[in-house]
Amino acid sequence: MRIGIDLGGTKIEAVALHADGRVLARQRVDTPREYAATVRAIVSLVQTIETTLGQHGTVGLGIPGTVVPDTGLVKNANSTWLIGQPLGHDLEAALERPVRIENDANCFALSEASDGAAAGAPVVFGVIMGTGVGGGIVINGHVLKGRNLLGGEWGHNPLPWPSPDELDGPSCYCGQRGCIETWISGPGVAADHLRHTGQTRTTPQIMAAADEGDASAVPTRERLIHRAARSLATIINVLDPDVIVLGGGVSNTPGLAAAIEHAVAPWVFSDRVSTRVVVNMHGDSSGVRGAAWLWPSPVRP
Repeated sequence: MRIGIDLGGTKIEAVALHADGRVLARQRVDTPREYAATVRAIVSLVQTIETTLGQHGTVGLGIPGTVVPDTGLVKNANSTWLIGQPLGHDLEAALERPVRIENDANCFALSEASDGAAAGAPVVFGVIMGTGVGGGIVINGHVLKGRNLLGGEWGHNPLPWPSPDELDGPSCYCGQRGCIETWISGPGVAADHLRHTGQTRTTPQIMAAADEGDASAVPTRERLIHRAARSLATIINVLDPDVIVLGGGVSNTPGLAAAIEHAVAPWVFSDRVSTRVVVNMHGDSSGVRGAAWLWPSPVRP
């Protein structure tokens, strides 16, 4: 049995997966906004699932940040109370077994590569297009973290092949301007719509209006498609994945994946592009399922 934990900013979700991917149990609690309480909540979730099912399992954890291998400390976490804390060490001590921890975007990619929309594909790029823009790389069932733990961080590259009105671009919290995230994240799309129309709408509202033929919303959706296609073309030119899986709130836009797949070709350095661009299969459960899949095969603690 594999147990996966998704540590989010507002909730902590846990699932237990059978070897064939079936969900055996699911638990969810609110996320405490304090470190020690967060550790206790995770331990309690694992113990509750194991008591309910009457068996032990491996434990994988997805977090909104990453763990520095040299120190074992968390960095770059949106849940700031985790930063600088030995989360892995403390969980392993409390649970008396190894715990594997991975960035939540990498967990999303691993989930979809294991038994989701990209199951069986050798090279998968998982895209997060939500409040921010991130991603993860899975090669032959294994997450590629990278030397600097930056594997998949495509959102903080500049928007490629910018048009004159896209030059410089909006400022980004990372300190740069014109990052991909500032253009195709949920807030980025809403800000783009506001600049062009003067209308304040959320991205889901804009996409729904575009689907109905709204004359102000359709161009915003077209700019999103064009910018996402250019941005993902650089991923294909460098990584050349078999499948690109879209996740995050923006990915719920009807027809977005197919539109990007069609639009990406002019920017790829090839006369033929066979990379599939697909929407995710597991939705909001991808992160927690991917955390469970951090253990490729069941190992008794």
